Parts: sequence; C-alpha cells; structure tokens
Amino acid sequence: MPTVTDQPRHDDLRALFVNCTLKRSPQLSHTEGLIERSAELLREHGVGVEVLRAMDHDIATGVMPDMTEHGADNDEWPQLFQQVLDAHILVLCGPIWLGDNSSVMKRVIERLYANSHLLNKAGQSIYYGRVGGCLLTGNEDGVKHCSMNILYSLQHLGYTIPPQADAGWIGAIGPGPSYLDPDSGGPENDFTRRNTAIMSFNLMHLAAMLERAGGVPAMGNLRNG
Repeated sequence: MPTVTDQPRHDDLRALFVNCTLKRSPQLSHTEGLIERSAELLREHGVGVEVLRAMDHDIATGVMPDMTEHGADNDEWPQLFQQVLDAHILVLCGPIWLGDNSSVMKRVIERLYANSHLLNKAGQSIYYGRVGGCLLTGNEDGVKHCSMNILYSLQHLGYTIPPQADAGWIGAIGPGPSYLDPDSGGPENDFTRRNTAIMSFNLMHLAAMLERAGGVPAMGNLRNG
C-alpha cells in the first residue's frame, strides 16, 4: 500500500468548501465536521483549502452579480466570488431540512448562476475547467435528492463532475443525534468515511487532469459561436 509520501502531490490546486449551514460562527456546525474530513485528505496531498461559511457573510438574495445595483443594502458576493474563481475544486456543503437543501445552499447556487455570463480566456463559461462536488449532513433522509440538485446545478453552470462526487451522513430517521454529537457514530461511520474519501480523491484526480490539460477543449462549446 503506497504511503501519502509516495502518492502524487497537488500543490498547484486549490479547493473551496462552502458551508451552507444555517448557523453563524462560532456555533457548532455538523456540516463543518464532515467538511474537515474531506479537507484533511486534500491537504495531505498538497491542495490549498479554504472553508467559507456563507452565513457569516451578507450574501444578498438575487441572480445578478452585484445586488446592490438592484436595491440590496449590502452584498458581499462580489468580493466572495473571487474565492470561487481562485478554486480548481468547489464543494458545496450543507444540512438537509425537510428532505431538501437549506435556503442558504439555494442562495449560493443562485449567486453562482448570477456570474455564469462570465467567460474564460477560451470563450467558454467561466466555470469550465473546474470540478465540483457536495457534502450533506442531517438526521433525516434526502442525501441523494439534495446531491442531485447540487450536482445538476454545478454541471449546468459549467463545472465538471467526477464519478461519485457526493458524500453524506444522516442519523436515524427522525429526531436524533447529528454528525458531531456524542455517540452519533458519524465520524466513525465506515460508509461515510469511504464515500468522503472517494469523493475527495476523485475531485483531486479530475481537477489535476483538467489543470494539466489546460481545461476542456474549446471546440463546439464557445458561448459566442
């Protein structure tokens, strides 16, 4: 079995995890607990990692790049978007409520959509050549439903989605312990640990392939012809 030191390094790659919890810092976020599991694997292989908790920022509702130009009193998204542009890997993460993604997750996806008119140097969507994945936590069903929504949205915007690019943890259906609660079994769960590792490595592998190849070939997919 190769050791970490024998495996490829990805020091030229950067990853951004966006935590779409409904809690502001410093409140405990169970989603952030699962994020750290994936982030640790990426860091071990040289990937630069940033974690952004969306609730800590004033992200206005809307689908325009800067909502202060459309009536919002404040909007930090134009500054936060630079972190998105700096990342080869974007992982959208959040809790499940009523079997669906959080309102914060939906807002972040809407704001990503707001910048989808931007083009890269080749004339493709600005999100081409980047990879996306997702992490979900909760104590009710909905991991696959939420993942489908997130991954569809990301690929529609231009992100490349690797195989098995989602992972999650849910406790017993109904009220019960969340991921980081004592005796929840979440951090030790073999299924979640395996899927989180698969997702993390597949994100690295595909991001590295795209970076080495200079992105997606610009043939037949240019926005303006």
